[in-house]
Amino acid sequence: MPFENEFASYKPLARILDDDKLDKLKDRMKVQSVVDKKPSDYPSYINIDSMQTNSWHPDMVLAIDGSRQSVSVNNGFPGAEIGYVTVASVLILMNKIKDLDKNQFIDPKALRDTEKASAFDSVFPGCNVIIDDAESSRCSLRKLVYEQMNDASPVFSDFETILDTYEVLLKYRSDSGFGKKPMHQLEELEETHEMEYGVGKFLCKYTGKELYSTDALRFHELLNDMGVSGELFGQISFVMERLMLVHILRAFEKKEWLGTLKNVAFILDGPLAVFSVSAWLSTVIKQEIQRINELQKKINGSDMVIIGLEKNGQFVEHFNLIDTAITGERGIFPNRSLLLLDDSYIKKNIIFSKGTKVYGEATYFGRKFFYKTANGYRLVAQTPFLHDDHSMLKTAKTEQFPRIYDICELLDKLVSNRYPNSINPLITAHSEAAIPLSLGIKMFDEIAKEIRDKGN
Repeated sequence: MPFENEFASYKPLARILDDDKLDKLKDRMKVQSVVDKKPSDYPSYINIDSMQTNSWHPDMVLAIDGSRQSVSVNNGFPGAEIGYVTVASVLILMNKIKDLDKNQFIDPKALRDTEKASAFDSVFPGCNVIIDDAESSRCSLRKLVYEQMNDASPVFSDFETILDTYEVLLKYRSDSGFGKKPMHQLEELEETHEMEYGVGKFLCKYTGKELYSTDALRFHELLNDMGVSGELFGQISFVMERLMLVHILRAFEKKEWLGTLKNVAFILDGPLAVFSVSAWLSTVIKQEIQRINELQKKINGSDMVIIGLEKNGQFVEHFNLIDTAITGERGIFPNRSLLLLDDSYIKKNIIFSKGTKVYGEATYFGRKFFYKTANGYRLVAQTPFLHDDHSMLKTAKTEQFPRIYDICELLDKLVSNRYPNSINPLITAHSEAAIPLSLGIKMFDEIAKEIRDKGN
């Protein structure tokens, strides 16, 4: 770490440049050239115009995105901070947009009226923030995670809370018994013990202190006692977005609106996955989505449309690479073309591995594909595991990507010309999350009658 007003001289830089260790390392590095390959060289390369078409056009698109921000607080303790997490849902009324498109000039206010947004926010303690009679920042965090999830009913005023949704998923885990192994539960324990599961609040059998169902998310393990906790607040936001998706799907079921799902597409910012300390959620989210999909499929005759969209990362970089010729020319990957990714391709070209474990096996509830839109934009998207064979990444067949043609057609309509690798509903959802102008609005309460009418 530098001292105040200390600046490095040129000598360390010169020493590094002259060190032959760099050259030796470069000589030993595995190098792979893919820029001279053609799209037809890749497995599962498909032009969607060759696929069977249909006339599906969703009436509504629901996008979910989150945002987080940490701020310092003056409570007398150094480094004290709190994290502010917002998750937004935006419902785009596609049928109204279609009507507006018939006009030569579109009224901006009328266009805005095609979007129904709702957002909920939460505040969480970080380093050196203690609430009530808690013994530490971690205890404070555990308590507030439970309380704020219990208070959050962000979409419907007469439906279950986010905590209720989460505890349904927790029951899947408890019933299956997977993942029960010695792990850290509370910092007060001198030894690690098997993680305890329970609904609501309950007492620890080792300490007699209060535990919460949300402790199984293990957010408290990410809290940094010595500084900022960006990873913690990012993890909370990421998990809440995925819980929001399940929460809304359960609402359609409980309100007997499953017939409406044939007219709705769901879009989630980021991968269909859960990482880090809460990765176990991925398996149980998959189970709940599959259960709801089977129920609605008996009514609608087809799978739901759920899309995850990645705006950055290694897969986005790789797609950019294979769309670039060796001369630097871009656009060699044809428009309206599709690349379905299997485990072998991912390990060979993107996340190098010679291991036998399938990529994303413990963290994903969806699988990735590349799509080049009609106007030449590159999108890295995912479809969910709606059936067991969808998660078999040893192969990459179109039937393992539910509603893939419909999804590509929809992405063509929604792709953004303002930001690369994104679509307009997610941009709107992010703006609502970053600047939550619609906090507390129950968006589905406003259009409940419209949704019911669509299901009739």
